Amino acid sequence: MALRAANGLLDGVTALLVLLAVVWSGYALWDNSRVYVAADNVQAGLLAFKPQPQEDNSLSFGQLRDINPDVCGWLTLDGTAIDYPVVQGESNFTYLNTDVYGSFALAGSIFLDVDCDADLSGRYSLLYGHHMENGRMFGDLDKYKDGAFFRQNTTGTLTLPGGSYRLEVLACLVVPASEQAIFAPGKWQADAGGLLPFVEENALQMDAQALRALEKEPEGAQFLAMATCSGEYTDARTVVLARMEPMSDLQNGKEESLS
Repeated sequence: MALRAANGLLDGVTALLVLLAVVWSGYALWDNSRVYVAADNVQAGLLAFKPQPQEDNSLSFGQLRDINPDVCGWLTLDGTAIDYPVVQGESNFTYLNTDVYGSFALAGSIFLDVDCDADLSGRYSLLYGHHMENGRMFGDLDKYKDGAFFRQNTTGTLTLPGGSYRLEVLACLVVPASEQAIFAPGKWQADAGGLLPFVEENALQMDAQALRALEKEPEGAQFLAMATCSGEYTDARTVVLARMEPMSDLQNGKEESLS
């Protein structure tokens, strides 16, 4: 009798634990869904103010800065879902869990390292974003690890209040969060030449021809690194490196070739 009662109690406890696990799993899925829906809603609302490259962007950036004066640009990577405003806070924690509207959000924002020039005029600029499912925020940086995707998707746009840049994707790397060659932006402001050998040595995917051409003539080149968390090891980070080419220079080159 005692054994039967004990077994009954054990069955009851087991059933209760299973029920709690189901309830918790359901809550976790619901809560996770809320995070993604919130991120989608923020992006959808901001896309109405997206500035267009090589156009007068004063109105768009005026509207974006009315929402948040920390907005400093807009990033688009072709072939991905990455299409977001860029902000820069007082520290690298300001926008870790804060959206562009200034509200708490686990998805955070795409933000510029505090040690970079706010107008992205430096030789090397560094952006951060959370790694989220379905390509949200910087989740789609993972796609550049695939060789076929990397070869077919090498362009993007960085639009700023003072002008626009065409982005030429050069490489994709996985590095530890402590890697100074990537996460110490001040290291390359005077001379970014040493960055390229590091990239060539550590890249998962790269445009070798473009990198070698830049190594021969590095003067004046500007680079944009985009980083997010990665699952290869505890502090792994996926980094996509692109060259920033002023669209005014590209347009001038086109006009010269036609004249």
